[in-house]
Amino acid sequence: MTARAAFHTVFYHGVVSFLKFVLHFGSRVRFLQFGKIPNGACVMVSNHISHFDPPFLSGWLPRKIDWIAMVELFGASWSKAAFTWLDVIPVDRHGDDRQALRHALRRLEQGHMIGIFPEGGIRDGVQSILSGADMREGAFLIAAKAGCPVTPVVILGSERLYNRRNWLPWRRAKVYIAVGEPIFPTPKGGRKKLRDDVAAALIRLKDRLVEKCHLTADDLPHSPQERMREP
Repeated sequence: MTARAAFHTVFYHGVVSFLKFVLHFGSRVRFLQFGKIPNGACVMVSNHISHFDPPFLSGWLPRKIDWIAMVELFGASWSKAAFTWLDVIPVDRHGDDRQALRHALRRLEQGHMIGIFPEGGIRDGVQSILSGADMREGAFLIAAKAGCPVTPVVILGSERLYNRRNWLPWRRAKVYIAVGEPIFPTPKGGRKKLRDDVAAALIRLKDRLVEKCHLTADDLPHSPQERMREP
């Protein structure tokens, strides 16, 4: 490991540890691992329900995640430096960003885990992939080109932290994170079959999480606005 890579790793774990400490004040997290997370190269995909999702997933998954995030987050000099030190890969969501693809493939060649929200933004209700909504193909193109597995992850409850009352010590929102079995691309199927397989796996994983933790419709993704209005 180079000195630069070592610095990035130390910085990443320092930031993640701090954010995890802060999140403990507003949440109680239940982490369920229904499948084994690969040790080598893999692409992690998850539903996206709040801005708290990246620190939750980085803090509770047992591997460092190199996130792919929208290039707009790199607009200011301080944010560009911070996200670069966190090994975040910027992507232009409005075009064919081949540079981001090359960066992601290079990280996978080095055995890293790449993290992507294939919804392209925060989604709830029928717009959520947990309800069968479409996913963008970028994550599956990357995994198919790299020949590496996709690890499906479901997160529920993180949007409750938009409600300030849930940061009170006696309330603390319940957040659930579930990891499923890795899904491998097939030689004949390509990225479209991989996307369909992962889409089905995410719904099954959500159903399994609901059954295991006895969740209700209220625990499924709601909009930040709805959560903020809750008493």
